[in-house]
Amino acid sequence: MTASEFFENPFVIAVIVIVLIILLLLLVKWLMQGGKYKKNTMINGKVVIVTGANSGIGVETALGLAKRGGKVYMACRDLKKCEKVRQRIISETKNKEIYALKLDLASLKSIREFVREFKSREDHLDILINNAGVMGCPRTLTEDGFEMQIGINHMGHFLLTNLLLDWLQKSPPSRIVVVSSLAHARAKIKKDDLNSELQYESFEAYGQSKLANVLFTRELARRLAGTGVTVNALHPGVIATNILRNTGSNFTTFFGFIVRYVAWPLTKTIKNGAQTTLYAALDPDLVEVTGKYFSDCKLKEVSKQAQDDDMAAWLWDTSVKWTMNTNVHQEKHT
Repeated sequence: MTASEFFENPFVIAVIVIVLIILLLLLVKWLMQGGKYKKNTMINGKVVIVTGANSGIGVETALGLAKRGGKVYMACRDLKKCEKVRQRIISETKNKEIYALKLDLASLKSIREFVREFKSREDHLDILINNAGVMGCPRTLTEDGFEMQIGINHMGHFLLTNLLLDWLQKSPPSRIVVVSSLAHARAKIKKDDLNSELQYESFEAYGQSKLANVLFTRELARRLAGTGVTVNALHPGVIATNILRNTGSNFTTFFGFIVRYVAWPLTKTIKNGAQTTLYAALDPDLVEVTGKYFSDCKLKEVSKQAQDDDMAAWLWDTSVKWTMNTNVHQEKHT
Protein backbone atom coordinates (compact mmCIF):
# COMPACT_ATOMS: atom_id res chain seq x y z
CA MET A 1 0.00 0.00 0.00
CA THR A 2 1.38 3.38 -1.01
CA ALA A 3 1.34 6.42 1.24
CA SER A 4 -1.37 8.07 -0.85
CA GLU A 5 -3.51 4.94 -0.68
CA PHE A 6 -2.98 4.74 3.09
CA PHE A 7 -4.15 8.30 3.68
CA GLU A 8 -7.10 7.83 1.32
CA ASN A 9 -8.35 4.91 3.38
CA PRO A 10 -11.69 5.94 4.99
CA PHE A 11 -10.75 4.32 8.28
CA VAL A 12 -7.42 6.19 8.44
CA ILE A 13 -9.15 9.44 7.55
CA ALA A 14 -11.69 8.90 10.33
CA VAL A 15 -8.92 8.18 12.86
CA ILE A 16 -6.99 11.31 11.84
CA VAL A 17 -10.12 13.46 12.14
CA ILE A 18 -10.90 12.04 15.59
CA VAL A 19 -7.32 12.63 16.76
CA LEU A 20 -7.38 16.21 15.48
CA ILE A 21 -10.71 16.87 17.19
CA ILE A 22 -9.36 15.49 20.48
CA LEU A 23 -6.22 17.61 20.18
CA LEU A 24 -8.34 20.67 19.43
CA LEU A 25 -10.57 20.03 22.45
CA LEU A 26 -7.51 19.58 24.68
CA LEU A 27 -6.08 22.84 23.38
CA VAL A 28 -9.33 24.67 24.10
CA LYS A 29 -9.41 23.10 27.57
CA TRP A 30 -5.85 24.28 28.24
CA LEU A 31 -6.63 27.80 27.04
CA MET A 32 -9.70 28.01 29.31
CA GLN A 33 -7.80 27.34 32.55
CA GLY A 34 -7.12 31.02 33.20
CA GLY A 35 -4.60 32.59 35.53
CA LYS A 36 -2.79 30.68 38.24
CA TYR A 37 -1.41 31.88 41.55
CA LYS A 38 2.27 30.93 41.28
CA LYS A 39 3.83 32.82 44.19
CA ASN A 40 5.09 30.67 47.03
CA THR A 41 3.40 32.78 49.69
CA MET A 42 3.58 31.15 53.11
CA ILE A 43 1.10 31.86 55.90
CA ASN A 44 2.57 29.77 58.71
CA GLY A 45 0.32 29.96 61.75
CA LYS A 46 -2.23 32.31 60.22
CA VAL A 47 -5.82 31.42 61.08
CA VAL A 48 -8.14 30.87 58.13
CA ILE A 49 -11.82 29.97 57.74
CA VAL A 50 -13.09 28.47 54.48
CA THR A 51 -16.83 27.91 54.17
CA GLY A 52 -17.97 24.95 52.08
CA ALA A 53 -14.49 23.44 52.30
CA ASN A 54 -15.59 19.83 51.84
CA SER A 55 -16.40 19.97 48.12
CA GLY A 56 -15.54 21.68 44.84
CA ILE A 57 -13.20 24.64 44.87
CA GLY A 58 -13.57 24.82 48.64
CA VAL A 59 -11.47 21.65 48.95
CA GLU A 60 -8.77 23.00 46.65
CA THR A 61 -8.80 26.31 48.50
CA ALA A 62 -8.37 24.64 51.88
CA LEU A 63 -5.68 22.38 50.44
CA GLY A 64 -3.77 25.31 48.95
CA LEU A 65 -3.86 27.22 52.22
CA ALA A 66 -2.85 24.15 54.22
CA LYS A 67 0.17 23.62 51.94
CA ARG A 68 1.26 27.16 52.78
CA GLY A 69 1.15 26.54 56.50
CA GLY A 70 -2.23 28.00 57.36
CA LYS A 71 -4.24 26.95 60.39
CA VAL A 72 -7.40 26.12 58.46
CA TYR A 73 -10.93 25.80 59.80
CA MET A 74 -13.17 23.96 57.38
CA ALA A 75 -16.67 25.33 57.97
CA CYS A 76 -19.09 22.73 56.61
CA ARG A 77 -22.66 21.52 56.99
CA ASP A 78 -21.84 17.83 56.47
CA LEU A 79 -19.19 17.03 59.10
CA LYS A 80 -18.91 13.37 58.09
CA LYS A 81 -17.94 14.32 54.56
CA CYS A 82 -15.79 17.16 55.86
CA GLU A 83 -13.83 14.82 58.12
CA LYS A 84 -12.85 12.61 55.18
CA VAL A 85 -11.57 15.64 53.27
CA ARG A 86 -9.81 16.97 56.37
CA GLN A 87 -7.89 13.72 56.80
CA ARG A 88 -6.90 13.77 53.13
CA ILE A 89 -5.61 17.34 53.39
CA ILE A 90 -3.60 16.49 56.49
CA SER A 91 -2.16 13.44 54.72
CA GLU A 92 -1.19 15.40 51.60
CA THR A 93 0.21 18.48 53.33
CA LYS A 94 1.54 17.07 56.62
CA ASN A 95 -0.14 20.08 58.22
CA LYS A 96 -1.98 18.85 61.30
CA GLU A 97 -3.64 22.18 62.07
CA ILE A 98 -6.67 21.52 59.92
CA TYR A 99 -9.99 21.53 61.76
CA ALA A 100 -13.63 20.86 60.92
CA LEU A 101 -16.46 22.86 62.46
CA LYS A 102 -20.20 22.57 61.84
CA LEU A 103 -21.66 25.47 59.85
CA ASP A 104 -25.05 25.44 58.15
CA LEU A 105 -25.43 28.73 56.29
CA ALA A 106 -29.15 28.04 55.92
CA SER A 107 -29.53 28.53 59.67
CA LEU A 108 -28.81 31.77 61.53
CA LYS A 109 -28.69 29.73 64.73
CA SER A 110 -26.00 27.46 63.29
CA ILE A 111 -23.98 30.48 62.15
CA ARG A 112 -24.04 31.99 65.62
CA GLU A 113 -23.10 28.65 67.18
CA PHE A 114 -20.20 28.30 64.75
CA VAL A 115 -18.90 31.77 65.61
CA ARG A 116 -19.14 31.08 69.35
CA GLU A 117 -17.23 27.82 68.97
CA PHE A 118 -14.57 29.39 66.74
CA LYS A 119 -14.03 32.33 69.10
CA SER A 120 -13.67 29.93 72.02
CA ARG A 121 -10.76 28.32 70.17
CA GLU A 122 -9.03 31.30 68.56
CA ASP A 123 -8.33 34.87 69.69
CA HIS A 124 -8.11 36.33 66.17
CA LEU A 125 -8.79 35.59 62.48
CA ASP A 126 -6.46 36.39 59.58
CA ILE A 127 -8.43 35.26 56.50
CA LEU A 128 -12.13 34.59 55.99
CA ILE A 129 -13.11 32.96 52.71
CA ASN A 130 -16.84 33.02 51.96
CA ASN A 131 -16.82 30.19 49.44
CA ALA A 132 -19.91 28.03 50.04
CA GLY A 133 -22.84 28.42 47.71
CA VAL A 134 -25.82 26.81 46.01
CA MET A 135 -27.14 27.26 42.49
CA GLY A 136 -30.27 26.41 40.57
CA CYS A 137 -32.41 25.35 43.53
CA PRO A 138 -36.14 24.91 43.26
CA ARG A 139 -37.75 27.54 45.46
CA THR A 140 -37.19 26.36 48.99
CA LEU A 141 -36.68 28.27 52.21
CA THR A 142 -33.93 28.30 54.78
CA GLU A 143 -34.67 27.66 58.43
CA ASP A 144 -35.31 31.40 58.86
CA GLY A 145 -37.59 31.83 55.86
CA PHE A 146 -35.13 33.09 53.26
CA GLU A 147 -35.23 31.89 49.66
CA MET A 148 -32.39 29.35 49.66
CA GLN A 149 -30.00 31.06 47.24
CA ILE A 150 -30.20 34.57 48.67
CA GLY A 151 -30.22 32.93 52.10
CA ILE A 152 -27.06 30.84 51.78
CA ASN A 153 -25.08 32.76 49.18
CA HIS A 154 -25.65 36.19 50.71
CA MET A 155 -27.55 36.41 54.02
CA GLY A 156 -25.71 33.56 55.72
CA HIS A 157 -22.31 34.90 54.75
CA PHE A 158 -23.41 38.44 55.62
CA LEU A 159 -24.16 37.42 59.20
CA LEU A 160 -21.07 35.22 59.48
CA THR A 161 -18.78 38.00 58.29
CA ASN A 162 -20.26 40.63 60.58
CA LEU A 163 -20.01 38.35 63.60
CA LEU A 164 -16.32 37.76 62.83
CA LEU A 165 -15.32 41.36 62.10
CA ASP A 166 -14.03 41.98 65.61
CA TRP A 167 -11.74 38.94 65.36
CA LEU A 168 -10.51 40.06 61.92
CA GLN A 169 -9.73 43.52 63.26
CA LYS A 170 -7.53 41.98 65.94
CA SER A 171 -4.98 40.82 63.36
CA PRO A 172 -4.48 43.44 60.65
CA PRO A 173 -3.71 43.20 57.85
CA SER A 174 -6.45 40.61 57.46
CA ARG A 175 -8.59 39.67 54.49
CA ILE A 176 -12.13 38.70 53.57
CA VAL A 177 -12.60 36.93 50.22
CA VAL A 178 -16.09 36.62 48.72
CA VAL A 179 -16.63 34.06 45.97
CA SER A 180 -19.18 35.60 43.62
CA SER A 181 -19.77 34.89 39.93
CA LEU A 182 -19.88 36.43 36.48
CA ALA A 183 -23.62 35.75 36.79
CA HIS A 184 -23.83 39.01 38.77
CA ALA A 185 -23.44 40.94 35.51
CA ARG A 186 -26.86 39.85 34.18
CA ALA A 187 -28.69 40.23 37.46
CA LYS A 188 -30.57 42.87 39.40
CA ILE A 189 -31.63 43.27 43.00
CA LYS A 190 -35.41 43.03 43.31
CA LYS A 191 -36.09 45.57 46.03
CA ASP A 192 -39.80 44.77 45.98
CA ASP A 193 -39.26 40.99 45.94
CA LEU A 194 -35.81 40.21 47.32
CA ASN A 195 -37.06 36.92 48.73
CA SER A 196 -38.63 35.87 45.41
CA GLU A 197 -42.09 35.48 46.89
CA LEU A 198 -43.96 37.12 44.01
CA GLN A 199 -42.04 35.42 41.20
CA TYR A 200 -39.28 32.83 41.16
CA GLU A 201 -36.87 31.65 38.50
CA SER A 202 -33.92 29.68 39.83
CA PHE A 203 -31.10 31.19 37.77
CA GLU A 204 -32.48 34.70 38.16
CA ALA A 205 -32.44 34.18 41.92
CA TYR A 206 -28.90 32.81 41.70
CA GLY A 207 -27.74 35.87 39.75
CA GLN A 208 -29.36 38.15 42.32
CA SER A 209 -27.50 36.38 45.13
CA LYS A 210 -24.19 36.76 43.29
CA LEU A 211 -24.85 40.44 42.63
CA ALA A 212 -25.60 40.75 46.35
CA ASN A 213 -22.13 39.30 47.01
CA VAL A 214 -20.48 42.07 44.98
CA LEU A 215 -22.60 44.85 46.48
CA PHE A 216 -21.89 43.49 49.97
CA THR A 217 -18.16 43.55 49.18
CA ARG A 218 -18.40 47.14 47.97
CA GLU A 219 -20.29 48.41 51.02
CA LEU A 220 -18.20 46.42 53.51
CA ALA A 221 -14.98 47.77 51.99
CA ARG A 222 -16.31 51.30 52.52
CA ARG A 223 -17.19 50.58 56.13
CA LEU A 224 -13.83 48.93 56.86
CA ALA A 225 -11.68 51.70 55.35
CA GLY A 226 -8.67 52.36 57.54
CA THR A 227 -9.11 49.28 59.76
CA GLY A 228 -6.51 47.08 58.07
CA VAL A 229 -9.19 44.61 57.00
CA THR A 230 -9.70 44.29 53.25
CA VAL A 231 -12.53 42.60 51.36
CA ASN A 232 -12.59 41.59 47.71
CA ALA A 233 -14.91 39.53 45.51
CA LEU A 234 -14.12 37.23 42.62
CA HIS A 235 -15.40 35.08 39.79
CA PRO A 236 -13.73 31.64 39.95
CA GLY A 237 -14.60 30.69 36.38
CA VAL A 238 -16.92 28.11 34.87
CA ILE A 239 -16.13 24.90 36.72
CA ALA A 240 -17.72 21.46 36.57
CA THR A 241 -18.38 21.15 40.31
CA ASN A 242 -21.43 19.80 42.16
CA ILE A 243 -22.90 23.26 42.79
CA LEU A 244 -26.03 22.17 40.91
CA ARG A 245 -26.56 19.26 43.33
CA ASN A 246 -29.63 20.90 44.85
CA THR A 247 -31.49 21.42 41.63
CA GLY A 248 -34.85 19.80 41.30
CA SER A 249 -35.99 20.69 37.78
CA ASN A 250 -35.35 18.77 34.58
CA PHE A 251 -33.92 21.89 32.93
CA THR A 252 -31.31 22.57 35.58
CA THR A 253 -30.42 18.88 35.74
CA PHE A 254 -29.91 18.99 31.98
CA PHE A 255 -27.90 22.22 32.33
CA GLY A 256 -25.68 20.55 34.92
CA PHE A 257 -25.09 17.65 32.51
CA ILE A 258 -24.13 20.12 29.76
CA VAL A 259 -21.67 21.96 31.99
CA ARG A 260 -20.08 18.80 33.36
CA TYR A 261 -19.79 16.81 30.14
CA VAL A 262 -20.77 18.47 26.84
CA ALA A 263 -19.09 21.79 27.69
CA TRP A 264 -16.10 20.08 29.34
CA PRO A 265 -13.54 21.80 27.08
CA LEU A 266 -14.87 25.21 28.11
CA THR A 267 -14.65 24.61 31.87
CA LYS A 268 -11.82 24.96 34.34
CA THR A 269 -10.55 22.12 36.47
CA ILE A 270 -11.51 22.43 40.12
CA LYS A 271 -7.88 23.10 41.04
CA ASN A 272 -7.66 25.98 38.58
CA GLY A 273 -11.04 27.24 39.72
CA ALA A 274 -9.53 27.88 43.16
CA GLN A 275 -6.61 29.94 41.87
CA THR A 276 -8.28 33.35 42.00
CA THR A 277 -9.47 32.67 45.53
CA LEU A 278 -5.90 31.85 46.58
CA TYR A 279 -4.67 34.95 44.76
CA ALA A 280 -7.13 37.22 46.58
CA ALA A 281 -6.35 35.58 49.93
CA LEU A 282 -2.56 35.46 49.64
CA ASP A 283 -0.96 37.82 47.15
CA PRO A 284 1.24 40.34 49.04
CA ASP A 285 0.54 42.94 46.34
CA LEU A 286 -3.12 43.04 47.45
CA VAL A 287 -2.45 43.87 51.09
CA GLU A 288 -4.11 47.30 50.76
CA VAL A 289 -6.46 46.52 47.85
CA THR A 290 -10.10 46.45 48.88
CA GLY A 291 -13.58 46.63 47.39
CA LYS A 292 -12.44 45.10 44.09
CA TYR A 293 -13.45 42.18 41.90
CA PHE A 294 -11.10 39.65 40.32
CA SER A 295 -11.19 36.89 37.73
CA ASP A 296 -8.33 34.74 36.42
CA CYS A 297 -6.07 36.36 39.04
CA LYS A 298 -6.62 39.76 37.47
CA LEU A 299 -8.62 42.86 38.35
CA LYS A 300 -11.91 42.99 36.43
CA GLU A 301 -14.70 45.52 36.06
CA VAL A 302 -18.05 44.74 37.60
CA SER A 303 -21.43 45.44 36.02
CA LYS A 304 -23.07 48.84 36.24
CA GLN A 305 -25.63 47.57 38.75
CA ALA A 306 -22.79 46.27 40.92
CA GLN A 307 -21.45 49.84 41.18
CA ASP A 308 -24.67 51.25 42.63
CA ASP A 309 -23.69 52.62 46.05
CA ASP A 310 -27.28 53.45 46.96
CA MET A 311 -28.34 49.87 46.24
CA ALA A 312 -25.37 48.55 48.21
CA ALA A 313 -26.40 50.65 51.21
CA TRP A 314 -30.04 49.54 50.88
CA LEU A 315 -29.02 45.88 50.66
CA TRP A 316 -26.80 46.28 53.72
CA ASP A 317 -29.60 47.79 55.81
CA THR A 318 -32.04 45.13 54.63
CA SER A 319 -29.56 42.35 55.37
CA VAL A 320 -29.03 43.68 58.90
CA LYS A 321 -32.79 43.65 59.47
CA TRP A 322 -33.25 40.17 58.07
CA THR A 323 -30.32 38.50 59.82
CA MET A 324 -30.79 40.18 63.18
CA ASN A 325 -34.53 39.42 63.34
CA THR A 326 -35.34 35.72 63.49
CA ASN A 327 -38.97 36.43 62.53
CA VAL A 328 -38.01 38.39 59.45
CA HIS A 329 -39.75 35.99 57.09
CA GLN A 330 -43.01 37.45 58.37
CA GLU A 331 -41.93 40.99 57.56
CA LYS A 332 -40.75 40.81 53.97
CA HIS A 333 -43.02 43.54 52.69
CA THR A 334 -42.72 46.00 55.57
